[in-house]
Amino acid sequence: MNSSPFFEPLRLGSITLPNRILMAPLTRMRAGACNVPTALNAEYYAQRANAGLIIAEGTAVSQQGQGYPNAPGIYTREQVEGWSGVTQAVHSRSGRIFLQIAHNGRNSHSSFMPDGELPVAPSAIPPQLPGFTRDGQQVPIEIPRVLDTVEISPIVESFATASRNAIEAGFDGVELQASNSHLIDQFLEDGTNLRTDAYGGSIANRMRFLLEITEAVSASIGPERLGVRLSPFGQYGGICDSNPLRLFTSIVQELNARKLAYLHLIEGRGSEIGLGDALHADALNNARLFRPHFKGALISAGAYTPQTASDTIQEKSADAVAFGRLFIANPDLTERIARDLPLNSYDRSTFYGGGEKGYTDYPRVSEAT
Repeated sequence: MNSSPFFEPLRLGSITLPNRILMAPLTRMRAGACNVPTALNAEYYAQRANAGLIIAEGTAVSQQGQGYPNAPGIYTREQVEGWSGVTQAVHSRSGRIFLQIAHNGRNSHSSFMPDGELPVAPSAIPPQLPGFTRDGQQVPIEIPRVLDTVEISPIVESFATASRNAIEAGFDGVELQASNSHLIDQFLEDGTNLRTDAYGGSIANRMRFLLEITEAVSASIGPERLGVRLSPFGQYGGICDSNPLRLFTSIVQELNARKLAYLHLIEGRGSEIGLGDALHADALNNARLFRPHFKGALISAGAYTPQTASDTIQEKSADAVAFGRLFIANPDLTERIARDLPLNSYDRSTFYGGGEKGYTDYPRVSEAT
């Protein structure tokens, strides 16, 4: 495999990457008490500092935004300090790391919420997902509470605050989780947004929440430290839109005008979360489809092999590729690709929750030979 496209430097906003092999944000549910990152998390990310950029796992901007057991937050002093240990460990190995900031919206449960109220959403439409409590018990799904218009501005501000906290914790930037049926995506798509106020109806109105967050975060830390992740044509959790091509073309064009560090697109050919490893060969190629509408750095993710990723960068459909499952199983993925070495297989049963097993114990090349 000709891997040379991987090792051309790439400018992403305020930082320069030495390679184009990126680590995708991956929910692993291994934070400590009170959703605080631990030394184990620092070890996990430091092991993967060879990535051109690590995009750390989706991290809640508020208690209301939590949605998974043992998932980290970035809204308390203890969480900021916990993440500081992670960024110091990555930077000590000359790595670069962004934090994905997120609000789960309807994909949560009342046990996560302040005072036990219902999870929130743009409309009272439950997700097509199993429900889980804070302690990991499976429960019937709940119908979310509709956000009042006056409640939206404080959520926008929570993203801005989270971005400032992330920079204080030592991150090089943040990524907005606007994909995979999280709250921003719930506002974007008309299958989950039935509102009749300024945040619903037309595409311009449904984009308002995302664009207000983008502007608030840009004002807080600078657009050069901000990326946005989208999942055009995704269907995770029952998310859908009546005209996704028109919707996401409009979104990408709006984001293009905001001079972000990057746009991150999930490819539809990869399996939806929780559906195993099946590939959807007939899915549209999002990188090729939206590349003409975004002039900045574009990252693509979703069921890539090193060869298909190299081809995608070579043909300039994307500037970099983010790997998920391959980085879980191969902490030294960049070295393995550079030397065309075999890859470890991942163990799906250890993806979510637990300790070192399936997290920090995958062998490196030096340990396996």
